[in-house]
Amino acid sequence: MIAASLALAVVAVAAFGPESALLPALALAAVAPPLVRTDVAEHRLPNRLVVPALIAGAVGFGVRWLAEGHPSFVPVLAAVAYGGALLVFALFGGMGMGDVKLAAALGLASPTVAVAVLSPLLAFLLGGIGAVVALIRRGPRSRVAFGPYLLGGYFAALTIAAIARLMS
Repeated sequence: MIAASLALAVVAVAAFGPESALLPALALAAVAPPLVRTDVAEHRLPNRLVVPALIAGAVGFGVRWLAEGHPSFVPVLAAVAYGGALLVFALFGGMGMGDVKLAAALGLASPTVAVAVLSPLLAFLLGGIGAVVALIRRGPRSRVAFGPYLLGGYFAALTIAAIARLMS
């Protein structure tokens, strides 16, 4: 589990380098493996893991604001849009509140428009594929843990950002 967190942290460093956007990405890298394990086993995302990632996102936003002298609204808008969309799904029974909070944390950890847009797109693409596989293998009453797909979409978006950064 530590190796997975370290690998995700390397992706975050490659995507952002030494800037304030790195803090929430590293926090997510630290909690991603236990979140995935818990969500797959119990279909829940514990607050003790998600809330620190939310706090790291807020702190990263504040540090960036102080460092640049003006706020970057991309993380806030991403958190509101991503978390808000999943809140609508949760109200209709399609998601849990842990997914909503994790989506908000992922939004706060998205400092660029590219990461903010790619992260949910990739999460829903991966989750859709996973849902189809579950439907075929276990039938229409199967449940799919969405947290791993949320995290997978985010770290896939970071990987794309890292490749783009390294190629420029």
